[in-house]
Parts: sequence; C-alpha cells; structure tokens
Amino acid sequence: QVQLLESEGGLMQAGGSLRLSCTASARTFSTSAMGWFRQAPGSEREFVAAINWNSHSTYYADSVKGRFTISIDNAKNTVYLQMDNLKPEDTAVYYCVVDSGVTPQAMGVMGPGYEYDYWGQGTRVTVSS
Repeated sequence: QVQLLESEGGLMQAGGSLRLSCTASARTFSTSAMGWFRQAPGSEREFVAAINWNSHSTYYADSVKGRFTISIDNAKNTVYLQMDNLKPEDTAVYYCVVDSGVTPQAMGVMGPGYEYDYWGQGTRVTVSS
C-alpha cells in the first residue's frame, strides 16, 4: 500500500506563490504518472496538472497553464506543484494522485472519475483577493 503525503497548503493573497509537494511512501515501479486535482467549495473535483514519471512530460488544465508548474524528483518519490500568480478562483482542496496506467494527458482527459491507484488526503489552499 502506497501512501501519499501532501505538504500543508495555506492562506495566500492573490498574486502570491505557493509550492505544494506530495511524497509517495514507496515507489511502485509501474508508476506512470503523478498529478494534482482540486475541488473548490461547492464544485466538482477537477484536473490541475500531471507529469510522466519517466519522461517528465507534462499536461495542464487551461485554467492554470502559464501560472502553475508541475515537476518531479524521482529520487525522492516526490511531485511538486509550483503555483504562481494565485487567484481567488484557485481556492480549493488540492489532491495528489498516482497511477500506473495513464499518461498525463489521459489523466487530464479522464478527470477525477477514473479509478486512479492512489489519492492523497488533500491539502487546503485559500487565496484571498
């Protein structure tokens, strides 16, 4: 069983930056992609970004493209989400996800309804205007 440990979110001002991290307790050698989803209050969970474990190819939701950067440290089993130029609409609980059978683009297309291998517990990010 793999556990995903996410860093703490926080309360940020619009225009600010925050980096989230997610560390897997163990490496599943079939890991294909790691990614982030988010769920705003009263809204459905949505895809944010994903990265391929080996090639480091990435895929982003249009809403965060150019502002968020996903990266991975394979040695540390850790994926990062650098969030810059934060907006109030980025307020959400952010969830890390790991899967062995999808590409980053597929993660973005299939969204949160797909049965991914592992989910993190979520970390809250609040952006004030």
